[in-house]
Amino acid sequence: MKLQSESFPSLTLPIDSQDGIFLDAKKARSLGEDLAGQYCFAEPYPHIVIDNFFPEPFLDQILKNFPAQNLNDDVLYEDDYAGKHKRQVYPESCNGYIRQVFNFLNSAPILQFLEGLTAIDGLIADPYFHGAGFHETSTGGKLGIHADFRINEVLHLNRRLNLLIYLNKDWQESYGGYLEIWDRNMTKKCVSVAPIFNRCVIFSTDADSYHGHPDPMTTPPHITRRSIAMYYYTASRRVYEDTPSTNTKYAARSHDSLETKRQILITDVMNSLKDWLPPIILRQIRKFR
Repeated sequence: MKLQSESFPSLTLPIDSQDGIFLDAKKARSLGEDLAGQYCFAEPYPHIVIDNFFPEPFLDQILKNFPAQNLNDDVLYEDDYAGKHKRQVYPESCNGYIRQVFNFLNSAPILQFLEGLTAIDGLIADPYFHGAGFHETSTGGKLGIHADFRINEVLHLNRRLNLLIYLNKDWQESYGGYLEIWDRNMTKKCVSVAPIFNRCVIFSTDADSYHGHPDPMTTPPHITRRSIAMYYYTASRRVYEDTPSTNTKYAARSHDSLETKRQILITDVMNSLKDWLPPIILRQIRKFR
């Protein structure tokens, strides 16, 4: 499989950031669906690279507010192949504007865009940003080829997607730091992506979705590789086995009317029947009611 060239689709999400940050959810889903074919049938695993992802003034403002100094709860990686000279910045440690940006990246319009793009319904954002936030790697830094963790142990959710947005203006080829996407058997590099400003990469996080930038970067000391990293999840289907699915359960007070108690009793019966009767029979019972 040949290495792909630097020719990727361009799409700018129509974000209104004049008064807060707004994106129409229906429009976002439609834009995602327009690119679904490119995402779902990409090799070696579902992914897409999108240029000009945000309106440039919006991304300029994000870059302007990027925290320049190490913060108290930054996570620093110096594990060589597993991450070297890398800094993770939690959104909650940043100023109010950046917290607003990351809350937006966890919002329904972004989830709708991603669901339309990937055909994965029921995506869930992580309010704790486990492993996510801003990432920054300095000279000599690298991140070995890897497949990401798949279970969020705090929220008990299945990790399904990564979203990366690069914040690097005037990035030179000689700096390195290219994101490499490898085939599922780790036999060949399939895609190489320069981390240039306003370029977005979205990909599925399967057990063998191998990626990274494994060679030490050769940036000048004052230039770092910066990105936004967001992870999205779905709930395990086991929840339906462990917890019965019912509608809201109402309870009557001792002094409520007989009619109120009758209505509550009927609702309880319907909830019980839901686990036993076929949907077509339940619909007929509801019509009778």
